[in-house]
Parts: sequence; C-alpha cells; structure tokens
Amino acid sequence: MERWKGMLYLFGAFTLAGTSVITAWLLNGKLGAFTITAISLLLALMILVPMRLQALVRTLRRRAGTNWRQLLLQAVFGMFLFRMFMLFGLSHTSAAEAGIITGATPAITVVLASLVLKERVNRFSLLGIASTVSGIILIQGLFSQDYSFTVQHLIGNVLVLCAASSESVFNILSRMSSTKNDGRSQQPVDPVVQTTLVSAIAFLLCLIPAGFEHPLRSLAGIAWEEWLALIWYGPFVTALAFVFWYAGIRRCDASTAAAFSGMMPFTALVLSVVLLGQRAGVEQWAGGLLVAGGMVLIGVNQKRIGGERNIGKSGLNLNTAKRT
Repeated sequence: MERWKGMLYLFGAFTLAGTSVITAWLLNGKLGAFTITAISLLLALMILVPMRLQALVRTLRRRAGTNWRQLLLQAVFGMFLFRMFMLFGLSHTSAAEAGIITGATPAITVVLASLVLKERVNRFSLLGIASTVSGIILIQGLFSQDYSFTVQHLIGNVLVLCAASSESVFNILSRMSSTKNDGRSQQPVDPVVQTTLVSAIAFLLCLIPAGFEHPLRSLAGIAWEEWLALIWYGPFVTALAFVFWYAGIRRCDASTAAAFSGMMPFTALVLSVVLLGQRAGVEQWAGGLLVAGGMVLIGVNQKRIGGERNIGKSGLNLNTAKRT
C-alpha cells in the first residue's frame, strides 16, 4: 500500500514539474532567470513556512552537519541548476522540444542509480536508455533532408539536457538521503519541512545573482499574466510538487522515480502544443515516441524487479518457516 501511495505522489510531482517548462517559457524574456527563480521560491516559502512552523523549528534544532550538506546538494541540483539550465535553454529552443528532451531524465537516473546506488540494470533498462538517446538525437533533426545546423538551437537543447541531468542527480541525492535516514532509524523529516529547507537554501543561492538583474524594476513592468505564472511557479511547481516528491521517494526506489519522471516531458509537450500553439514536426514526434518507449521499458524493468523481490521475500519466509 505504501508503494502505491509513493507512486501516486511521484505521478503528481512530475506532472506538476512538467508545467514548469511552460511557465518558464512564458516568463522568459520578461524577467531575469535568477529573478524568476528567486521570486517563485519566495512565494513558495510564504506558503510553506507558516504551514509547518513548529515542525520546522524542531527540525532545525536537531539537524546534523551531514544532513545540511545533503540539503545543500539537493537545493543546488534540484532547484538552482535545474531552473537555470531550463530558463537559459528556453531562450534558444522551443518549449515543445524542451519538454521532449527532459524525457532523458529516466535514462540518466537509471544509469546513476546503477553506478551510485548499485541498483540492478538489465536488458530492459539498457534498451530503455538506448531508446531515449536515439530519441534525443532524432529530435535534433540530424537525419532530415532540409536539416541546417543552428548553433543557438543546439545550445538550447544541450542546456535543457543539462537541466534533465540535474534533475536526475537530485533524484539520486534524495534517494540516498532517504536510505541513510532509514538505515539509522531516524525519524523521517516531514516532506513539507524538507521542501521548505531546500527552497530556502535555493532562494539564498539566487539572491546575489538576481540583484544584478534589476529585479524591482523588472517586476514593476510585468503584467498580471506574468504574476499568475510566478504564483504557479512558486506555490504549485515548487512547493506542492516537491512535497509530493519527498513523500514519494521515501516509499519508492530511484528506478521507480525514473519511470514516473516521464510525466514531465509528456505534460510539457502536450501543454506546449495545446496552450502555446507550438508545432512539433514528424521527427520531433518520432523522437518523443522513442523517448516514451524508453520510459516504458524502464518502467517494465522496475515492475519485473519488484516482482522478483516479492518472490524472493516469499521464498525467504517459506525457508524460515521450514526451519522453525
């Protein structure tokens, strides 16, 4: 039951995360990248801090130095670098392509989970990774007859790919933190409190560079549509999505999170076509199908591993019963 809860939380987290691509595209060019991140985090903190103020104070009193390092790394990769790469990347590529390229997150997460967490990778995972990489190459239009190399476009896609990589590193860091806490039998940190701490650290990281973007003057010049986008980017994409994420990752392993991260590119692609009126060409849709196929293969792999684990546990219980 807990695992199903975790998967439901992860579904919500990555669906909301997919809307960040559209929100960032709407705000891009109206405000500086660091200003967008700082204001959205501030709006999120205005909701999160009052919500769990007492629990936040208790957590601050008992956190050790190692935990602070983990929170700092999560803030750097999960919020700061992810948003910087995404916002700068969207200056050179479309929201539709950016949404598809974030589909590389599952493959990168599986590779990191194998190297860092020693999670098993079988042929389904390898096929999923190969499918994802092929899809990303196809999205670039390298095999099109009328293909023309555009440095700016390529730079934009590479930056979005860096954002996907940052998201994958964040996934692994979160799982490592959850596993260490379980191993030490520590009381798990409330997801809202953990989101608050990580958001506060990321906010502090953005303050100085945002100051060079003349934020007050920029904010005074935006319309109500941009303010609505900032509000969505803060309390929903930041606060709610990360609360769902921390609630889900403590119940599921990194490979399960990798499979559900496929909701991010799917949501971004659909919204970019429906809301923004952007068009995706045949090669982009074909690349998207390959990326989606990679996510399905990775998800099938996780389901098989989960079944094998259950069988192993049943066998272990049976052997124990025989011995007794």
